[in-house]
Amino acid sequence: MKMNGSGLVLRLLLLLCISDLLIPMSQAIWLSIPSSGTKCVSEEIQNNVVVLADYLVIPDDHTHSSPTISIKVTSPYGNNLHHKENVTHGQFAFTTSEAGNYLACFWVDGHNQGGGDVSVNLDWKTGIGAKDWESVARKEKIEGVELELRKLEGAVEAIHENLLYLKSREAEMRMVSEKTNARVAWYSIMSLGVCIAVSALQLWHLKRFFQKKKLI
Repeated sequence: MKMNGSGLVLRLLLLLCISDLLIPMSQAIWLSIPSSGTKCVSEEIQNNVVVLADYLVIPDDHTHSSPTISIKVTSPYGNNLHHKENVTHGQFAFTTSEAGNYLACFWVDGHNQGGGDVSVNLDWKTGIGAKDWESVARKEKIEGVELELRKLEGAVEAIHENLLYLKSREAEMRMVSEKTNARVAWYSIMSLGVCIAVSALQLWHLKRFFQKKKLI
């Protein structure tokens, strides 16, 4: 089947929309960090995914120096991936080795406390969104439609991997649910058996009591 130029463009746009809906490749977040306390953000990411993030303190008053913050990024099992103190900006990058929720926590440094909330801009990119396409284009000497097709190919692969991950998670949740239901059913049967045994024992004691009192 032949496809004209407008049809190809329409198909590319459709694929881009699908990839944007299914894969949150880049998230720009504006955080308001309290002067005392911690503000955390998290994202559930599967294994072997590239994560790249930039963070920047936005001063409320441009006539004064920016307050400093601390940041700590941890993996689902508590491994420390990035930790900085007394900074106004920074960047962290890593490739996930565990599937689960990755947590980034921000807090205001001690000498800045009491000065009100601190605004931080966090640009969080994962997977295909974290790839440096400009470097790829220069290295492989591709541009225009070919570059967009390469991006779409990466997006389709990411969608496929994401769907497989969701399928595996659904299977895990189903197994957990089935085990939980089986345990609840077994516990209910045991509870019923205990209740019947206790009732029978009480009836036996009542019968002995009445026999001793010669009431029956």
